Amino acid sequence: MRQAIIQVDAFTDKPFSGNPAAVCILDAVRDDTWMQNVAREMNLSETAFLLKRPDGYDLRWFTPEIEVDLCGHATLASAHVLWENKHLPPNAEARFHTRSGVLTALLKDTWIEMDFPSEPERHEVPPKELITALDVSPLYTGKNRLNDYLVEIESENVLRRLTPDFTLLKTVPMRGVMVTARSITKKYDFVSRFFAPRVGINEDPVTGSAHCCLGPYWQKKLKRYQFFAYQASARSGEVHVRVAADRVMLSGKAVTVMRGELTTD
Repeated sequence: MRQAIIQVDAFTDKPFSGNPAAVCILDAVRDDTWMQNVAREMNLSETAFLLKRPDGYDLRWFTPEIEVDLCGHATLASAHVLWENKHLPPNAEARFHTRSGVLTALLKDTWIEMDFPSEPERHEVPPKELITALDVSPLYTGKNRLNDYLVEIESENVLRRLTPDFTLLKTVPMRGVMVTARSITKKYDFVSRFFAPRVGINEDPVTGSAHCCLGPYWQKKLKRYQFFAYQASARSGEVHVRVAADRVMLSGKAVTVMRGELTTD
């Protein structure tokens, strides 16, 4: 059975930037092994699989190594594909049933706004290997439900120059680590980078799920509820973040860069 697959760059409106994700809208249930093999073949940070149901779509996300509980950029890519390919009219809500509950998205002009669960961190002293691998002097460290560490450091300049020891970082029992700092520009409120070698991604270009933690963290520090954030990877991307009680609204843009077809089962 042939299967269409679409590659989308998320959290950007420029091809070959932002975070690429593959999107498969399935006609029938596929087993976990097949989905994991497709994700490994695509070799992107995430591949999303959607299956229509009466009240929306089942949505699952796979890295080249594992299935994950939450992924922002592949959800953004999935919503983009549903509207662009006319599976949904522009004014309809995209509704996804996931391992992190029901997630929704709305198309607002050229931006897609997603309603995600808040994933706040709690203060935690990280393993010494984590700080050694990053080679930083943290101002704060914490950890959230997704098994991600948050590390605040002193400046954006230091953040941009980070060259982690990925071999050592891979030994730390975690999904990933978000490193963050105040922005040195007036355009953005905070900046970040996200490293996750243990799940097959040395550096994720733009990480929506990380902003479900970064938003509440900076809300506590800055006493604000809306932010414009920048992820300073080589591909880079922009995320509007709005904190609302136990939810975080993430907004981004997306652009389709490739359409193809899987020809083997």
